[in-house]
Amino acid sequence: MITDALVALSRWQFAITSMYHFIFVPLTLGISWMVFIMELIYVRTGKTVYRDMTKFWGKLFGINFAIGVATGITLEFEFGTNWSHYSHYVGDIFGAPLAIEGLLAFFLESTFIGLFFTGWNRFSKKGHLIVTFLTALGSNLSAMWILIANGWMQYPAFSAFSPEKMRMEMTDFWGLVFSPVAQVKFAHTVCGGYVTAAVFVIGVSAYLIYTKRHVLIGKRSMTVAIAFALCGMGGSALTGDLSALQVTEHQPAKLAAMEAEYMTQEPPASWSIIALPNEKGMDNYLSIRIPALLGLIATHSFDTPVKGLRDIVAENEKRVENGAIAYKALQDLRANKGDENTRALFDANKQDLGYGLLLVEHAKDPLNPTKYEIQKAARESVPSVWITYFSFRAMIGLVGLMGLVVLGAAFFLWYKKDLENRPKVLKVLMFSIPLPFLACEAGWILAEVGRQPWAIQDVLPTYLATSSLSAWDVGLSLLCFLGIYTIFLMIEAYMMYKAIKKGPATQDKSVGGTLNAV
Repeated sequence: MITDALVALSRWQFAITSMYHFIFVPLTLGISWMVFIMELIYVRTGKTVYRDMTKFWGKLFGINFAIGVATGITLEFEFGTNWSHYSHYVGDIFGAPLAIEGLLAFFLESTFIGLFFTGWNRFSKKGHLIVTFLTALGSNLSAMWILIANGWMQYPAFSAFSPEKMRMEMTDFWGLVFSPVAQVKFAHTVCGGYVTAAVFVIGVSAYLIYTKRHVLIGKRSMTVAIAFALCGMGGSALTGDLSALQVTEHQPAKLAAMEAEYMTQEPPASWSIIALPNEKGMDNYLSIRIPALLGLIATHSFDTPVKGLRDIVAENEKRVENGAIAYKALQDLRANKGDENTRALFDANKQDLGYGLLLVEHAKDPLNPTKYEIQKAARESVPSVWITYFSFRAMIGLVGLMGLVVLGAAFFLWYKKDLENRPKVLKVLMFSIPLPFLACEAGWILAEVGRQPWAIQDVLPTYLATSSLSAWDVGLSLLCFLGIYTIFLMIEAYMMYKAIKKGPATQDKSVGGTLNAV
């Protein structure tokens, strides 16, 4: 039996395990390419300092990869244990990219990371460089297939519901792969990972410089990281803008929630610097706004309105009514498969079936809902404004701070050329390491909470996606995962700390001192 406690605990378990796992993913995505860049410079120049850099950052990459894999494997199993109804309903579509990720990208990544560590004396310079490239490629391909699956959850095109099988079925595999939502989501996520890894390398490099033991390696690593961060930030800004356009088109309720936009404004819509949402009254207690900016950001125009939540809820009320018709027709069709009139009635309303399924949670009798129950389902068809709005602002604020950190590092390293004599600046760079991780977590919360109450946008409510478990089972496993994952995080932090404190293993000991810091 589905209960509110079961749904809430299932969501909390998946959210906590995902957020722990997402601590490791962005670093893996970005640092793998920086390791490749460092080794490419080594192959081109023959300077051993770049090989030492490659091995040092490769070691940190390996630690992070190992813990990331350990925390990530369980997520795929959770779809079968905690979300079995979801897996049955959309497994024909969702399972395909996950299977490819496991069979192709994951094994490619895992195989070549082993060769990366064991192949230094077995391959030529160029041969080992190819191994490093394939390691980085595998890491990013793995993320691509995961994000294709997640992109379909946000924009479930290229699929159709089968009343005979009572599940969604794929209609166009390549459409799914090249879905604009999925590809933009992938590009934005990996760019965020690149910035995360770059800020991490900047911070650790600052520590190497601060301790005066590996100044040259620290400064050259930071140079690579700053250039990588600037490229990543440019890509993140571009893909973030494209992502906003996709959300405006395909998830207007998420856009309205992330902007606390309750009323549809005359175009161009203004953008709120800060707001205090009143979710019950569907209004804001306070809203300080910049004229026209939201219209420009969300639509790239000055004459296109941005829908407010009140109008979206009103539209969804009609969709719930149509969905109720589709849901009742579906039940009748299952009882009498040959009834052409019932099939025609279902086909006429099947695009809103997901909204009819909302009534399973909000109506005593989903087949005969009252007007009040339809209104309640429509009201609950949009996400929480408080969480969505402030997670978006947290992400943007943290990204702004990261930009200042990267520009500050570039200013003192490239322009002033006296970074090693700036202990306060070095400390700021070191303590900035958590910023991108927090930004990534805020972005994840925005993307996933902004889709609620849907497991699959407009198709499958989260309430109906869970497994037939007891709340006690899920709660107990949640506590176990919380404990185990916290231990994993502590192990990661300890191993990283030990490796960073030990520093790079240098063949030429002179590269560590300040006399060679050029």
